[in-house]
Amino acid sequence: MVKRSLLGVALAALVLSQSGVTSADEQQTPFVRIAELEIDPAQLEKYKAAVKEEIETSIRVEPGVLAIYSVALKENSSQLRFFEIYKDEAAYTSHIASPHFRKYVEITKGMIRSRKLLDTVPIQLSAK
Repeated sequence: MVKRSLLGVALAALVLSQSGVTSADEQQTPFVRIAELEIDPAQLEKYKAAVKEEIETSIRVEPGVLAIYSVALKENSSQLRFFEIYKDEAAYTSHIASPHFRKYVEITKGMIRSRKLLDTVPIQLSAK
């Protein structure tokens, strides 16, 4: 479990290092959120298609969306985890108001059994 978490942080740090946000002198702190979702197994494939479209669009059209990683737990594929990095909190607020995110919410609202959103405080994000 720790190895999986470290991999996600390392991947996120790589994105941040390429975006210029990792400097210790930066005034702007990235907004990092972790989401834990349980999806109705009968609707899992439809959910995955909807979330892939939403993530791909967010990365392509929103400059403040630095990274969104989505993974399923190996022992239960309907348990999903998301690691999201935004330029700042304003970029996150803009993201959840975007038309493509609102579309995702509408399409998937009956597919999600539970959702837990965890705001985090970046301590150190590094990558090689």
